[in-house]
Amino acid sequence: MIGDIIKQAEKDCQPYFDICNKNAEILTERVLNAFKELHIAQRHFAPSNGYGYDDVARDTLEKLYALVFGAEDALVRPHITSGTHALSLALFGLLKYGDELLSITGKPYDTLCTVIDGENTPGTLKEMGVSFNAVPLKNDSIDIEKTIAAITPKTKVIMIQKSRGYAWRRALSIDEIKYAIDLIKKAAPNIIIFIDNCYGEFTEPMEPTHVGADVIAGSLIKNPGGGLAPIGGYILGKAKYIEDIAQRLTAPGIGRETGSYEASYRPFYQGFFMAPHTVSEALKVSILTARVAELLGFNVSPKYTEKRSDTIQAIEFVCREKLIAFCQGIQYNSPVDSFVTPEPWAMPGYTDQVIMAAGTFVAGASIELSCDAPIRPPYIAYLQGSLSYAHGKIALQKSFERLKDTNLIEFT
Repeated sequence: MIGDIIKQAEKDCQPYFDICNKNAEILTERVLNAFKELHIAQRHFAPSNGYGYDDVARDTLEKLYALVFGAEDALVRPHITSGTHALSLALFGLLKYGDELLSITGKPYDTLCTVIDGENTPGTLKEMGVSFNAVPLKNDSIDIEKTIAAITPKTKVIMIQKSRGYAWRRALSIDEIKYAIDLIKKAAPNIIIFIDNCYGEFTEPMEPTHVGADVIAGSLIKNPGGGLAPIGGYILGKAKYIEDIAQRLTAPGIGRETGSYEASYRPFYQGFFMAPHTVSEALKVSILTARVAELLGFNVSPKYTEKRSDTIQAIEFVCREKLIAFCQGIQYNSPVDSFVTPEPWAMPGYTDQVIMAAGTFVAGASIELSCDAPIRPPYIAYLQGSLSYAHGKIALQKSFERLKDTNLIEFT
């Protein structure tokens, strides 16, 4: 029975659950201390309207993010609509005509490829005169030797994608990122190191800005929103770069000074406070998923014993029907839209059809339990999130039971 398999998996996973719990304690204390230092009060939840001049809630939220993430400055805005938008905004603020963007974690995530040089897509970096080059990973690690060799006088920004994205590779740890930054800065001190931090926040005790990254960016409906932020994104880093990016946020000369939000800021503050705990719950669900899938004979990445640096769990189904059935099982065991059957579709920004299971309170929130996959061999599902371990465990059990009930897998 799948219940017995899950019990065995939980027993096997307990030492790794303990690591997640300890990390949550460390990070919660850091976040709490920042709230106390900035004297967060009820007045910081008040909405604003119009131009949003002197919006104390907005400005203090940005100070809070910068303080917790060890950055000089921050942009944290509901007007940033997604992680891709945050990354795009940062790149357009940092790069000018004639500059080069160098990705040293290989080909970026699908939607960011469109931003860089999407065919028949107006307004790309390529159209703006920015060139692009990529250095592939070597054995799932940054190839420092080839990275330094690839730097040219035109190279202005080096981009590192911390998470696996839609790739069968492990996420990069903070220690690995620090090692790469130190060596790159030694060879080329003026290079801007930019980290795509999506799915990586609060998975480790430190963030990339603690170890020398110049700019990082991500989405508030992923890890740092704690499942409560209804929209938004963040960009953090050195003050001079954040100032440049702010001119692209609105308009040159206006920058960060405008931008109102006529709803309470409370979910952004409360979500950020909850984020270390929520991310810990999501990590435990990913670890459990890895072990259960292994016991059922599936190949997984990372394995349940491996270090976690993002919230994503990849499961290789090999078979298209198994992949789709598993994703549908996650949808059927969601609190929202449990009656909906997800099917593969041509999602904007992706080269293949994508199936997305996400019965979430915030549409598309990747810190809530969701599972999606590009429909291409070897048919890998990417599961992430879960506001609670209990929900993730239930949904996991029901999803594998669905595969058995449809005669796609067998277990006793």
